[in-house]
Amino acid sequence: MSNAELNELVGILATIDPDNYTAAAYTSDWVPLQDLRRAMFVVMVGDMGSGSTVDFRLQEATDSSGTGATNITGKSITQLTQAGTDDNKQAIVEINASELTDGYPYVAGIMTVGTAASDAAVICLAGGARFKPASDFDLSSVDEIVT
Repeated sequence: MSNAELNELVGILATIDPDNYTAAAYTSDWVPLQDLRRAMFVVMVGDMGSGSTVDFRLQEATDSSGTGATNITGKSITQLTQAGTDDNKQAIVEINASELTDGYPYVAGIMTVGTAASDAAVICLAGGARFKPASDFDLSSVDEIVT
């Protein structure tokens, strides 16, 4: 077992910041999996508006701008619904770098809120960095690491 701090093994590489989102699609930051072996996207919903839905899927692209973005088969959640009592629930989608198409080393999460506004957020934790520590890959918005 490694004596490394967890933040040295796992970095925060992408987010859709917590907010009350209106019905629309929102894209996370693009994660460079050429330097990391795997990523875990955690989708979180809070209070969902009446009749609201939240979908989430992963896409791959050729660069950090999302060029050529396409959906990744099998990397989406079952729709969260207010009617299905999914308020205050979470869902996780994991991906390994080896699952990406050659020439498409970037991955992002697409969260789609339908019908009514919902409190929601997404965070991507990535690990298996080829160069350590993984925290070197953290978003610039990571304000502090306390160990």
